[in-house]
Formats: sequence, structure tokens, C-alpha cells
Amino acid sequence: MARQGRPASAPGLLARLDALARAAVPGVTTALGMILAAAPVGLPSILPAVGLAGVFFWSLFRPGSMPAPVAFGMGLLQDLLGFAPLGIGVLTLLLTHAAALRLRRVLAKQSFLLVWLAYCGFALLAVGIGYVLQALLAWQVPSTTPAIAQLGLTIGLYPLLAWLMACVHRAMQRAEALA
Repeated sequence: MARQGRPASAPGLLARLDALARAAVPGVTTALGMILAAAPVGLPSILPAVGLAGVFFWSLFRPGSMPAPVAFGMGLLQDLLGFAPLGIGVLTLLLTHAAALRLRRVLAKQSFLLVWLAYCGFALLAVGIGYVLQALLAWQVPSTTPAIAQLGLTIGLYPLLAWLMACVHRAMQRAEALA
């Protein structure tokens, strides 16, 4: 027996809400990861590593869910949580986003090792840009030790972060296949 009312509008609304929620997952999970990474634990901050990995991964494998405004928001969040001069995280994450989109057709088809090597290049450039911008803003050359530690953390944590994001990505693909 068919129900009376507006049955056609409910599935359409639910389908749109489901699509919107799935589109928000990369940005929301990256932001939550950055917030958790900003917790003071007495160790070097992994906040920039989480932000760069999230923007790189999602720009590469789900670019529709990591548009430039979301990458901008991640950079702003990174600057605010890390008490960095505003703009350094924004610029590095926007440049990472743009470069990952440009190389997406090539990198998305490669093995994890090649993607990780490309990410290492991105990390080196991002840390280098951040270092140069900090030097310019302070009008003095800062110590290289924090930059080297940041580079090591950013490169070293990517396999774990990429695995976690890949699990989320596969779950989203399975949900899309069912929809």
C-alpha cells in the first residue's frame, strides 16, 4: 500500500544531505585532526604535518571535497592553532592544494611510494616557504632546528595519516556505491 503525502521530496532531501555530509568529511576530519594535533603535549607540534597531509591527500584523491576555500580555512586554522603569523599556513596550504590539483592526474595513479616521495617534495617546499616567510617577517634568520624537526615529522607521519585518510576514503566510496 502506497503512502500518501510527499514521498518524492524526502529521498531527494536525504540524498542531498548525504552528499553534503560526504563532501564535508575531508575538511571536517582534517580540521578535527588539526585541533587534536594542537593539544599541548610537550613534544614538537604535529599540527603542520596534519594540515599539509590532509590538504595534499584530499586534493589528490577527492578534489571536489577539498576546494581552495577549504584549503584556505585549513591554513587559517593552522595559523590560529599554532600561534603562527597569519598567512604562512594559508599560503603553504593553498600552494600545496594548487600543486596537488595540477599533478593529480599523474600522482593519483601511482603507487604509495611515489605519492609519498612527491609528498616529501611538497613538505620540503612547504617547510622552506614557512621558514623564509618567518625570516622575512621577523627580519632575522631563525634557527633551522625547528624547521628540520618539522620536516622530519611532516614526512614521517604521512604514511600513518595517509592510511587513516585512505580508510575514510574507501568507506566514502562504499557508501557512494550503495547510494
